[in-house]
Amino acid sequence: MIFERLKRFFIVLEATEGDDPVAFSPGQAVSGRVVLELAAAARLGALRLRAMGAARVHWTESRSAGSSTAYTQSYSDQVEFLSHRDTLLAPPDNGEVTVLQAGRHEFPFTFQLPETLATSFEGKHGSVRYWVKAKLHRPWSTVKKVKKEFTVIEPIDINTPALLAPQAGAKEKLARAWYCNRGQVSVTAKIDRKGYTPGEVIPIFAEIDNCTSRAVVPKAAIIQTQTFIARGTKKQKKSVVTSIVGDSIAAGKREVWHGRALKIPPVGPSILQCRIIQVEYSLKVCVDIPGTSKLLLELPLVIGTIPLHPFGSRTSSVSSQYSVNLDWLSTIPEQPEAPPEYSAVVSSPEAEQSLAPPCRSELGGILEGPFFAYIQEFRFRPPPLYSEIDPNPPSDNIRPRCMTC
Repeated sequence: MIFERLKRFFIVLEATEGDDPVAFSPGQAVSGRVVLELAAAARLGALRLRAMGAARVHWTESRSAGSSTAYTQSYSDQVEFLSHRDTLLAPPDNGEVTVLQAGRHEFPFTFQLPETLATSFEGKHGSVRYWVKAKLHRPWSTVKKVKKEFTVIEPIDINTPALLAPQAGAKEKLARAWYCNRGQVSVTAKIDRKGYTPGEVIPIFAEIDNCTSRAVVPKAAIIQTQTFIARGTKKQKKSVVTSIVGDSIAAGKREVWHGRALKIPPVGPSILQCRIIQVEYSLKVCVDIPGTSKLLLELPLVIGTIPLHPFGSRTSSVSSQYSVNLDWLSTIPEQPEAPPEYSAVVSSPEAEQSLAPPCRSELGGILEGPFFAYIQEFRFRPPPLYSEIDPNPPSDNIRPRCMTC
């Protein structure tokens, strides 16, 4: 039998190392080869290849039709993104079979991905998957199959005006307990832009006013919302990606976050253009109020794949942790914070050296851009020490100048 002579049958994609998946972008060419290793000569029929990509959703819901009857409603849908077929080894025209000798045989293939594809995704009620499958045929025998999955990542560039726009909001809630008014809690929050990439830090600027008679606790979290759509019905799954907890705010007090850092962990990018699967993110600032429901303020986020370019836009910040528009905080009736100590900013010679502007040889063509972007790196340098002694006294050998001449 051929399958006793077939030692190995597998698919190799270019740039693959071991079993790690390969990531491609829409519109890119996918190349690889199907490998056959035979222990002895074998008679083969055909070797066919198929590349597929699709989004699928499926879930069930229990329905009640009365006190004694119940049934299960099923929801399913599918969107096909990719379908490519190719014959790598065709049978001869005379109807005979092809005989391959013992050894290793490779059959290369190449196909083009469509320009519009959704990012690969695995969720509770659906998925977006891409794969290549090879089938080895032999007359009067079962078909041998092998499958290789690969990853597609739709590029999302956050260097666009819509994703560079600041996001802000405000909400308030009246705390009640047993029909008694215990005061009001209000929250105002802002982030410097809408688009971020994994690994970046979101500086959160917020003001929480606690006018109630009890202490409250502010929190912030990044929420992922997966939406699955089938037959006009939606199914959602929400999960917390990461979160931080602020200090307790006593009754009648106010708390201000001056750029509280929230780092984005490794997560998949947003999926916004698929008809049946959507993955969205949001930043939620909430306040736990004892005795009543939470006060929630939600700001939309988009997790992209192309990070912020330092010189991408005059309206964007060079770095989210340095440049943030603070105009919205000008109305806060509170004393400004003191500047940080120099030792807290520069603690070693290496760190101090990093504040120096880069030389032309290191930057190359980057110096063609605006050099003012480096100026803010020097804002923490200390001023020279004041002294009553002139560090450059006049020399005694210099003849005084006559003021009447």
